[in-house]
Amino acid sequence: MAQPRYEWRPPEQGWTEDDLRTLPADGHRYEIIDGSLHVTPPADFQHHELADEIRAALRAAVPPKWRVIREIGLRVPGGNAIPDITVLRPSAPQDAMWAEPEDVALVVEVESPSSRRHDRFVKLGLYAEAGIESYWRIERADRGPVAHLYLRAPAGHYELLHSVEPTEAELVDVPFPVRVAPGTWLP
Repeated sequence: MAQPRYEWRPPEQGWTEDDLRTLPADGHRYEIIDGSLHVTPPADFQHHELADEIRAALRAAVPPKWRVIREIGLRVPGGNAIPDITVLRPSAPQDAMWAEPEDVALVVEVESPSSRRHDRFVKLGLYAEAGIESYWRIERADRGPVAHLYLRAPAGHYELLHSVEPTEAELVDVPFPVRVAPGTWLP
């Protein structure tokens, strides 16, 4: 059976949030950064399992009325991003398709081979520019996951607070008290 094909027709003035609605629901992650469309292939099983374990750890620590969501859309300056995990404040609307930065306390990105540079550099800058308080970048290393924990500095950029190795555990207070123990996130 032949599969329908999507005809790529980039908009003349750059991609917008409305254009995302016209793209196929094919498992790829479609994000807009400064009017350019960024397409990431579907993540592998290990990526999803690790993200699920981190989400479970966050959900176990989250205060009442806070929400921990997988792959929700987030408006950022000049576009739209889809973090692996987003922690929403209690004031966040329940029915929004795209979260506003002021409703987000933490974003978590799990690196994949296809997203490593994007997560380390591009998204780090975007989330800081959007004003999101905390960013966790989870590196998938041979020795196990390593959590790189960033906090937004008064100057508007992220500063690395600490990197937590798979054999370590650290209690962090932002956005709420949570134990970061990457070695326990292995499925």
